[in-house]
Amino acid sequence: MLDENTMTAASAAQPVPAFREEDGAVSGVYVKLVIAAIEAADSPALDSLVGSLHESDVGALIEALDPDLRPRLIELMGPDFDFTALTEVDDSVRDEILDELPAETVAEGVRELDSNDAVRIIEDLPKEEQAEILEQLPAFERGALAQSLVYPDDSAGRRMQTDVIAVSPTWTVGHAIDYMRETADLPNRFYEIYVVDGDGRLLGAVALDLLLRTKRPVSISDLVAPERRRVRATDDQEEVARMFERYDLVAAPVVDGSDRLVGVITFDDIVDVIEEEAEEDIKALGGVARREELSDSVWTTAKGRFPWLFANLLTALLASWVIRQFEVSIEKMVALAVLMPVVASMGGNAGMQTMTIAVRALATRDLSDANSWRVVRRELLVGGLNGLCFALIMGIIAASWFHVADLGLVIGLAMICVLAAAALGGIVIPLGLTRLGVDPALASGPFVTTITDVVGFFSFLGIATLWFGLR
Repeated sequence: MLDENTMTAASAAQPVPAFREEDGAVSGVYVKLVIAAIEAADSPALDSLVGSLHESDVGALIEALDPDLRPRLIELMGPDFDFTALTEVDDSVRDEILDELPAETVAEGVRELDSNDAVRIIEDLPKEEQAEILEQLPAFERGALAQSLVYPDDSAGRRMQTDVIAVSPTWTVGHAIDYMRETADLPNRFYEIYVVDGDGRLLGAVALDLLLRTKRPVSISDLVAPERRRVRATDDQEEVARMFERYDLVAAPVVDGSDRLVGVITFDDIVDVIEEEAEEDIKALGGVARREELSDSVWTTAKGRFPWLFANLLTALLASWVIRQFEVSIEKMVALAVLMPVVASMGGNAGMQTMTIAVRALATRDLSDANSWRVVRRELLVGGLNGLCFALIMGIIAASWFHVADLGLVIGLAMICVLAAAALGGIVIPLGLTRLGVDPALASGPFVTTITDVVGFFSFLGIATLWFGLR
């Protein structure tokens, strides 16, 4: 059995394995080598393993480590650790790591980052810890980060990069190019320069490709695109993402309430926003808290899921009450008890299909007042058509199974009722919740479930009771 020092030395002498397996998963062998280097406090070996990884891979590696090893990894790598990797991990993982690191270490790490990445790292910390970290930074950087932290959560101000290139409209193309060549403290990556007046108000933008194609003596004012789409710092990040998607933007300037340029948002930030918002919607549809992550504790996860489960318990009790009203019919005809789950299951699945499409369309603004009634009619017709098809299928199955022809007719009628009701509820409920200002992704499920269960059981048992005279 090799001890930790022997394993670390052996790993340094052998070729380093690939970080990811062919299927994209993090290599278990690689993680074991990193763990051995951390436990042996072997900084050179750790640097050789982790130093060349992309920040997203470092983030995946951090999440694969035990919680007590994560801050030790950062401390052992020292200045070679890229704090951008902390933007790639779950919020709870990042918070646990930051709690273990000294404020000086965090301040030194975020100092070299783009402002939006720095804000992302410290924004969830308590105000006291934020202030302690900001105090370690130079005055200019401290002021820029403090200003970004003032903006609301999930706003453009939190996502923007405060490092921008702003020039005067009196400059020439040559002046602007020379300025960018001679200035060391420029953004790491940019796609356009912004033109501002003497008070810092945005006048427009000049794309880099246009700038480089234009002769040096030409005035910047001749190249400005004044109708350039701009973002308010207080705008919701999801609305900004929709604007990027709608108009195929690469970057957009961010302005304050007085139209002064305060930052820029680029497409790489928007990709993260779109992914986060889509993930939150999917979680909400499944009854999971929007912020739930795999790294959350058992208590946090259970507490987040309890409300949805409780709401479903109430809907199940209501459905059970409906069933109880027909207990005499069920006692007289046991086949009804056998077929009830089929009706409820078909209604639930149909309702979930429609609700998923509706919630996603509302989130992307594809469904609005302009086309809502057309979509409602379409979904109702779809539910009715599917109801007829499954009425025929289930009617034949039920009649053949129990040798009662009328039973096939009864369940067929119930299928039409429940699938039509499920389709109607799946579209109308999200629309209604949206008009009331309630998040349809989070609240639609229990209401749709209630409709499909109650309508399904009531229609099936009610039609059977009337048809067979079971009371």
